[in-house]
Amino acid sequence: MPAPLIAVKNLEKIYKMGEVEVHALCGISFDIYKKDFLAIMGASGSGKSTFMNIIGCLDHPSRGDFFLDGVNVSTMNKNELAELRNKKIGFIFQSFNILPRTSAVENVELPLLYNSSVGNKERRERAYNALKRVGLADRANSLPNQLSGGQQQRVAIARALINEPVVMLADEPTGNLDSKTSYEIMEIFQQLNEKGSTIVIVTHEPDIAQFALGNIIFKDGKIISNHPVVNRKTASSELIKLNVPVKEQAAA
Repeated sequence: MPAPLIAVKNLEKIYKMGEVEVHALCGISFDIYKKDFLAIMGASGSGKSTFMNIIGCLDHPSRGDFFLDGVNVSTMNKNELAELRNKKIGFIFQSFNILPRTSAVENVELPLLYNSSVGNKERRERAYNALKRVGLADRANSLPNQLSGGQQQRVAIARALINEPVVMLADEPTGNLDSKTSYEIMEIFQQLNEKGSTIVIVTHEPDIAQFALGNIIFKDGKIISNHPVVNRKTASSELIKLNVPVKEQAAA
């Protein structure tokens, strides 16, 4: 059995609001392995966002241990966490979070600006290659206002890929998109996962969760369900049901 890429053990997160303690996570333990594709679900306040913040190295647990790629992250300081985030984790957000006055390729380059070992030429080449992986190489010089919502999310995915992270974390990546565009984005995630990427997404949409390999459901700071997706959807098949031509899928 291979070692887990992410391991959390008895993870707790407690927020203090005056004299009141709010237990956001209550002793969570489970593993995420390389090439997993997991969808995390749960109602507001269930603990899923807190969990994602911790495995994304944006927050510390109150108790318990968190290992990322064999390293115990729980005891790291802010500077160490920031360095680990930049090297090991790729983030994708619901609102895309791309700079409006900067071209697609320049947006994708941003994480490498903090890496002094990568020169300008290599940075640009890696950005173009990342855009190519998400089917957007021909729009590299376009500004965000010249791109559709789906294309902007592809730019965000390319940006998350550029450092070759060990895990990609996506927070409601289809939340601002219509059904057709959502399926196109999930198709990209499925293709990246098939090529070896480890992906964890948060979603409130059960149909989107069905594109993943496994579903984890949070409630009241605990995991109440962790199971593989039996009747898994294939994004390309769903697009065919919507009568989306293959050329349109590639261009969207």
